[in-house]
Amino acid sequence: MFSSLKVRNYRLFFIGQVVSNTGTWMQRIAQDWLVLSLTGSSTAVGFTTALQFLPMLLFGLYGGVLVDRLPKRPTLLVTQTAMALTGLVLAALTLSGHVQVWHVYVAAFAVGLATVVDNPARQSFVSEMVAPDQLQNAVSLNSANFQSARLVGPAVAGLLITGVGTGWAFLLNGLSFVAPLVSLVLMRSRDLHAVRRAPRGKGQLREGLHYVAGRPDLIWPIVLVGFIGTFGFNFPVWLSAYADDVFHAGAGSYSLFNTLMASGSLIGALLAARRGTARLRLLIGAAAAFGMLEIAAALAPSYWLFALLLVPIGVFGLTINVTANTAVQMGTDPAMRGRVMALFMMVFMGGTPVGAPVVGWITDTYGPRVGFALGGAIAAAAAVTIGLVLARVGDLRLSVGWNRGHPHVAFVPRDRERLATAA
Repeated sequence: MFSSLKVRNYRLFFIGQVVSNTGTWMQRIAQDWLVLSLTGSSTAVGFTTALQFLPMLLFGLYGGVLVDRLPKRPTLLVTQTAMALTGLVLAALTLSGHVQVWHVYVAAFAVGLATVVDNPARQSFVSEMVAPDQLQNAVSLNSANFQSARLVGPAVAGLLITGVGTGWAFLLNGLSFVAPLVSLVLMRSRDLHAVRRAPRGKGQLREGLHYVAGRPDLIWPIVLVGFIGTFGFNFPVWLSAYADDVFHAGAGSYSLFNTLMASGSLIGALLAARRGTARLRLLIGAAAAFGMLEIAAALAPSYWLFALLLVPIGVFGLTINVTANTAVQMGTDPAMRGRVMALFMMVFMGGTPVGAPVVGWITDTYGPRVGFALGGAIAAAAAVTIGLVLARVGDLRLSVGWNRGHPHVAFVPRDRERLATAA
């Protein structure tokens, strides 16, 4: 489960990201709650989320082109420093009592701009730190890292918000970037796996798109995570609205909801680290279960039932992320990995600017339950539709039967059916 941590460079990277990701989750919770406190509007929270992910939608592919051209470690030093400065500026404004909602909007957009390059650089840098046979394990541990921080960060943020105010969460986030910066400086260059960088030239963006378009095993997982990222992952909007409007429980419950979901995500990440391969059928099944669980949570009549359902939602949400991420990375030529992962992150995260304001408006107009159920329904429908498309592309058919007294449902090659008929 933890084999990649034997690699010194990856171990340094992992430790630095634990600290930084914890600070990032603290800022996300504090940012959403600050906007809700200043405006009283779920739409405004959705707008903030949209601004943070809008740069990925607009410039994500160009970020991938840059990442394929540039050395990853120096690039990450620049992007991590930029995000640290954003947190420190927002902390100064909040602690001084001068913060306004437009300051939060600008800060969210600035973090989004840095993420355009930082995200594909971090994703593709993993393959330079570990051997190919350790890639799935390292990607899964990255997700476990992120979700562990998501488990701790919201809890700490909730204590800070209720105890001393949101400004301290922003300050600690800015300081947390010291850890990844130090870890990057301490890495041994000679231990990194050399990757051929793409030369500067024309048509590299178009080349990346053509590469993905000709690969059904890449394009359809990316389309699926696009639907789920746009409509199914708007948790800042839903959870803040449930805490404030449905259960009238305040910032502590918002932090608890995020912590419970993070605990499920951590379980999903650790389970993914034990798997040796990333199967598309697992991706489809996890996406369908994720959508159905969101619908169930939307209909949950009580506070604690809603809260408990967030755990399996976290498990399946993380399974979608890790399985799709690993399948796309392992199926991509290293020279194209920056562009392909940029497209993956652009679709997964960049769809949020489209979905978050719409979901926020639906949540404000028709209530959190309707908004949450609609997101789950779209995710489940996308999973079923794309599963059928992949089955047709792979010349598969649905097989339903009994195996040792239990129902068995699976996709099997049509050639097997033809051979049985011929025999």
